[in-house]
Amino acid sequence: SPSRSEGDACAARRGCTKTNIMPDQNLAYQSATDLLDLIKSRQISPVELTELFLKRIDDVDHQLNAFLLVTHDIAIEQAKSAEDAIMRGDDLGPLHGLPIPIKDNQMTAGIRTTSGSIIFKDHVPLNNAAFLDRILQAGGIILGKTNCSELGFVGTCENSLGITGKNPWDTTRTPGGSSGGAAAAVAAHLAPIATGGDGGGSLRIPSNFCGTYAIKPTLGRVSGYSGVPGPPAPNFFGQPGPIARSVKDAALLLQTMAAFDRRDPISIRSIPPDFIAATTCPVDGLRIAWSPDFGFADVDPDVARITHQAALAFQDLGCTVDEIDITLLEPYDSFGIIQSATAYNSYGKYLPQYGDQMTEYARFWVEKGSQVTTADYAAALGRINELKAIFDDVFATYDLILAPVARFPAFINEPFPGSITGTSSYPEQFWNGAFTMHANATGSPAASVPAGFTPQGLPVGLQIIGRKYDEETVLAASAAFEQNHPWIHNHPPTL
Repeated sequence: SPSRSEGDACAARRGCTKTNIMPDQNLAYQSATDLLDLIKSRQISPVELTELFLKRIDDVDHQLNAFLLVTHDIAIEQAKSAEDAIMRGDDLGPLHGLPIPIKDNQMTAGIRTTSGSIIFKDHVPLNNAAFLDRILQAGGIILGKTNCSELGFVGTCENSLGITGKNPWDTTRTPGGSSGGAAAAVAAHLAPIATGGDGGGSLRIPSNFCGTYAIKPTLGRVSGYSGVPGPPAPNFFGQPGPIARSVKDAALLLQTMAAFDRRDPISIRSIPPDFIAATTCPVDGLRIAWSPDFGFADVDPDVARITHQAALAFQDLGCTVDEIDITLLEPYDSFGIIQSATAYNSYGKYLPQYGDQMTEYARFWVEKGSQVTTADYAAALGRINELKAIFDDVFATYDLILAPVARFPAFINEPFPGSITGTSSYPEQFWNGAFTMHANATGSPAASVPAGFTPQGLPVGLQIIGRKYDEETVLAASAAFEQNHPWIHNHPPTL
């Protein structure tokens, strides 16, 4: 990268105004929306901004392992093209010139995509995931590929490549997963926003642990077309979505990602709502249901206290908040059967060659899927229908459901604290998503909102779940809470 003085000279040649520009570090702390305004007003160039984040990654990421690949040359080339478009006076897309990292189990044409697995350590896709084409068309710049748990199967950031992601608030702890690298990168100001995916909590869990905001949209809102050729696997749970430091930034990225795509059989055919406008909608009068534990699992006392206080804060916003008596099924033995069967269908063929090199949890998940019978699968589908009916009953009275995102704060890689009512055939590692997977099974939109910190300084998130197709109310409630309890000024002490 050029020196600061060289950067100023380059900017002058490109016609960018350099007066009163803030220092680099402060730039990295700005919201994506503010950065886009600076780009459009020519106060900073896409090249300079991209170089800034590339340097921060180079300086900081050795502490975090948030990235599995940094696409330096590609990012600079795309940034130069974005800059040329500005100088020509072209119409600019909503993400024009903004560096955005992509989760490493999301396909990027011509760019190595490993899914955090030894199986795909040298895999270079031929096609992009559908939503990535939309990001590129909107002017986004690919900054790199973020760390994830192997094959995206669990809510931590461990993989069989031997590169474990770390939490920027305490590098001895997990950033969560499977989109752990994306959340860590955004929290540590290595990127303004990032893409992730959520098949059981993989956007919400890491945002909860890292103090960022994420929203899992309604199933089918963002195309699940992966770019991988062949018949699509059934998708009952997974949705790509955004991770950001503000609700408006997340809405901006979601607005770009969301669209009907014929290549995805469950893609929603209607035009997406105006997610950005939703962040300014009033929330007074909303009826909100609160559950501290979904009736089946214990919760860390600090998490219980912080999320309860956050839920009650909606009363100050003019909402009605009632604690409801609801008991949900534990999710993994109930619905994990479907996910594990899909995992075996996709990856079972790799077990003979790679099984002994995979992480223990990934191998368990795939092998578990090989044991699923048609009766097991049918029963799990039936339990999903029962869960949908329970949610429908609640949403007949209430507009939103609030709950903790996770049972505990970010943890060191040791056995999880607490216990689950009853028994489970799944390892404790999977209980990281005990409170998030239900919204995946129903297809409901759900967000993780930064709600506070434990006495140890670890972030805690509040989960906001909405009716299917109603991301707008989730975003409105998230933004109203953010306005009264802002968090964007919070910076990890380790950096």
